Amino acid sequence: MRKLLLYLPLFFFFTASAFGQNWDWGGPMDPLQEKFKVLHYQLELEILPESKSIQGKNTVTFEAAEKLATLRLNLIDEYQVSKVTMNGEEVEFSHENDILDITPIDCTCNEVTVYYGGVTPIAINPPWTGGFTWEVDQLGYHWMGLSSQGEGAKVFMPALDHPSSEPSNGVDLYFTVEKPYFVASNGNLLETKERGDKTTYHWSTNYSINNYGINFTLGVFTEASTTYTSVSGKKIPMHVYVLKEDSAQAETLLEVLEVSTATQEKFFGAFPFPEDKIAVVETPYLGMEHQTINAYGNNFRFIPMGDVLYDNLLHHELGHEWFGNKMSVGDWADMWIHEGFTAYGDWLFYEEHGGHEAYLKHAASVIQTLPHARPVLSPVNSTEEEAYHGEIYSKGASIVHGLRGILGDEVFFPMLKAFISDDQFTYQNQVKSSDFIEFVHTYTGNDLSEYLNFYLKTTNLPELKIKKKGSDGYEVSLRGIKFSMPVEVQTSEGIKKIELGPKPVLISSNTEIQVDPNKWFMIRK
Repeated sequence: MRKLLLYLPLFFFFTASAFGQNWDWGGPMDPLQEKFKVLHYQLELEILPESKSIQGKNTVTFEAAEKLATLRLNLIDEYQVSKVTMNGEEVEFSHENDILDITPIDCTCNEVTVYYGGVTPIAINPPWTGGFTWEVDQLGYHWMGLSSQGEGAKVFMPALDHPSSEPSNGVDLYFTVEKPYFVASNGNLLETKERGDKTTYHWSTNYSINNYGINFTLGVFTEASTTYTSVSGKKIPMHVYVLKEDSAQAETLLEVLEVSTATQEKFFGAFPFPEDKIAVVETPYLGMEHQTINAYGNNFRFIPMGDVLYDNLLHHELGHEWFGNKMSVGDWADMWIHEGFTAYGDWLFYEEHGGHEAYLKHAASVIQTLPHARPVLSPVNSTEEEAYHGEIYSKGASIVHGLRGILGDEVFFPMLKAFISDDQFTYQNQVKSSDFIEFVHTYTGNDLSEYLNFYLKTTNLPELKIKKKGSDGYEVSLRGIKFSMPVEVQTSEGIKKIELGPKPVLISSNTEIQVDPNKWFMIRK
């Protein structure tokens, strides 16, 4: 999910909106849904802005190790299911409590098609409390956006709605709308068919995709496009779609997207979906990291930084193409991996375009305002609502920043790129916090599990103790931890890295020392 300039307001919005409808997802996997795996979705919808409704069908391709007595999908009760078919034959089903239970016929088929429709759920406070957002632009055209990170796919289609379930063979998406409307969605636009006063757009991706990353936005847009050359050498289509009233901003937004993509690639490696596209679409809500079609609603608030323009919303959502889309978690307990690493990528924009001092200043400003109210790592089998809070962004990024302080740039940056490039943890292979902890150990040869577990699992901080010893000595320790870490200390001879922990260390200096002057660590002083 997107971040704000400050992280606490994000948490405020989330808590303020929690009194609306609640279609949370995650938690323990339903035992009936553990019995099969989704391979592909083919969603075919007609979008009807006048009635704020959708009508259509979703074909789910799945595999199961044994014959299923019940195929359980999720779809909110607000939609009406008219029929369900397998192998062209109607089958029995029940639909209540947002659960669609299907009784499969006796066949070897592995596809089920659900016909459904109805008035869409309205987003109360998107993207924090999501659903559909229906607006009319300044030219009088309908403008629709969908946000569902907090709710899952069940608010727009029948699906196996759990964060651990991603269609490994991707999705095909067909949207039929009245002219002159366009629908921007995931992957590549394979075909546009006109029939009378209606147009059908066929979008497709073969990459695995998380449920809330599947998305579509309706409007009358101006498109700006170019071909982006990735660090891999691959040429990738790049598009921005903005409302016609904002046409004057399209080319600038495209330039900002190019700069952000190049910056993300420098630190995280090649764009993860080179066979699709890099794109953003203007939405009637703030933003979200929908795969290859990021939602953008930041009103073109570009900030000059160095020789370029920076849009914090665009850059953050784009960063999720690496952490959130390429690398995703199967348990919301580990949600900080999505948000903490992506937020750290925002800090690196300061480094790349504002310089190292700008990076350190930004990091210090975040670290000094952390409330340390909740652990970053939530209990196993958490729901999205249980796991989502402001500190998974800010403290998550601060933990990664501290790793850089421990390891040094020569080790840290190659390690970061190696982690996001590891086949064990990317695309259909999801990641856990324990995977990252073990990866750091394996890659660096340093067991940093105590450091990581301390900051991930607790709200405690090391407490700095300094005791004057003689005329030029200082006894320094960090209380409340059982490990040590290399901390910068400003002495009369300059800045030195000294291993500090619970055991007091004697430091010589003719002037008063400063511990961690550049704020690499979260320490109570």
